[in-house]
Amino acid sequence: MNAFPAPLNPRLTSWKNRRVWLVGASSGIGLAIATALHAQGAWVCVSGRRAAVLDEFVAAHPGAVALALDARDVAQVRAAARWLLDGGPLELVVYCAGHFREQGAANFDLQEMLDHLDVNYVGALNVLDATLPGLRRQGRGHISLMGSVAGYRGLPRSLAYGPTKAALIHLAQALYLELRSFGIAVSIVNPGFVDTPLTAQNRFRMPALIGTEEAASEVIAGWAKGRFEIHFPRRFSWPMKMLSALPFSLYQAIVRRGTAA
Repeated sequence: MNAFPAPLNPRLTSWKNRRVWLVGASSGIGLAIATALHAQGAWVCVSGRRAAVLDEFVAAHPGAVALALDARDVAQVRAAARWLLDGGPLELVVYCAGHFREQGAANFDLQEMLDHLDVNYVGALNVLDATLPGLRRQGRGHISLMGSVAGYRGLPRSLAYGPTKAALIHLAQALYLELRSFGIAVSIVNPGFVDTPLTAQNRFRMPALIGTEEAASEVIAGWAKGRFEIHFPRRFSWPMKMLSALPFSLYQAIVRRGTAA
């Protein structure tokens, strides 16, 4: 008997000429993934709000394409998806756009809460709305959503960010169950602390902090192994997973002691 469970998704091991669309690729993990996939021969389209950065990427990576857009704008996302799908099958769609500001209950900011919701979650829904019909017609493809270990369970000062990542985890699980019969793979990426413009705002020591290149390597390795959940770095993400499995009475005591909340 095989000691290892079968992969939940088809393994993505060769990227030569595969058509990939990354939404939220103007910085951070998304930009690093785009760079790595282009180096492995993928046809890469990068999208995001920072058009100048996207143009710089295209200039440095011959054959890549930039489609500047705001993921919160349904019309822009649909127009981009239509153009891409008209050009041929999309093998991989990655939603990695993200917004983060520290948010606690004592300084509850409704607009900030809604901004997190719009960028981190509603933007993903807009991309799904624009791409799912085409992916179903082509009968294959892979959707990958960028979650976070912050979505495993409630954390102090993560009142806005954490719930949106929890929603993406739940969404990915539901999508996987529904789309497998259509030949469409789904994965959720749950990083720990990665050195990006978002985490640069943190005013505390970030355990097991890694760079974006290492994060991109972890993600691509996870796709190659056919994983549904890709979480890293393991020395941090596994303890977070174990913590999240504890009864809340014990979980909250450990988290409060560890974060001085």
